[in-house]
Amino acid sequence: MSAPPQLRLLGQFRLELGAEFVELCRNSQRLLAFMALRGQVSRTVLAGTLWPEVTEEHARGSLRTTLWKLPRGEPPLVGCCGDALLVAPALRVDVHALTRTALGVVEGCGPPLDVRPPLGLLTGEDLLPGWDEDWVLMERERLRQLRLHALDALAEALVRQGRPALAMEAAWASVRAEPLRESAHRAAVAAHLAEGNIGEAVRHYEAFSRLLEEELGVEPSPRFTRMLPVRPGNPDRKAASCIRAFATTGSASTTRSKGASTSCTWM
Repeated sequence: MSAPPQLRLLGQFRLELGAEFVELCRNSQRLLAFMALRGQVSRTVLAGTLWPEVTEEHARGSLRTTLWKLPRGEPPLVGCCGDALLVAPALRVDVHALTRTALGVVEGCGPPLDVRPPLGLLTGEDLLPGWDEDWVLMERERLRQLRLHALDALAEALVRQGRPALAMEAAWASVRAEPLRESAHRAAVAAHLAEGNIGEAVRHYEAFSRLLEEELGVEPSPRFTRMLPVRPGNPDRKAASCIRAFATTGSASTTRSKGASTSCTWM
């Protein structure tokens, strides 16, 4: 049996039919991407979304032309049912795999102890980078939020499973995506505490506290503060800069001044 068609929307658009990569014109890419994300949509909505700046008659004409240019196959990539268009059930879309995985983690179906957590999928590329249409931007933000929630939930689940090192990987992936996200920092501190590294947990909290004060003028939530078994001291400004460095470069800066170390020991 031939392999089912594959559509990749995370990163560069890519359509694979069997073992072949299929080149599509820009309008065909837009139509297939929109259909893959929605599953089913009326011709009126599809034409109005993809060609919003022309008349309805012109938009419907462009839609007919674009549908005609799609690759022929059995079954076709896009079918019709009255005025509605439907994407072929056989089409495998990477966004759907990401969504299923992320929702499974959020709903509490974390990976078994003998299975590596899906960090690669949850930290992969964004949806269609470089595409700036409103429907893409909205869906990209939805996926970003889902990924962040899944990473936070995954980190918490891994701490409960006694796998703090992997929990830290998930927590820092979330921190890197959104440095001011408290839930991600709570997950990182929980991983430190699970290993008995109270000092690193306190230093991480203080770094985040300083960053939050500098950027937003607020303090961490009482829930975060109550996690610590000791009262934190004054936040270190340079420690906060380490979080920024990790968020932008993937590695913390480590410098030492006379009489004091500013190494990001929570790494």
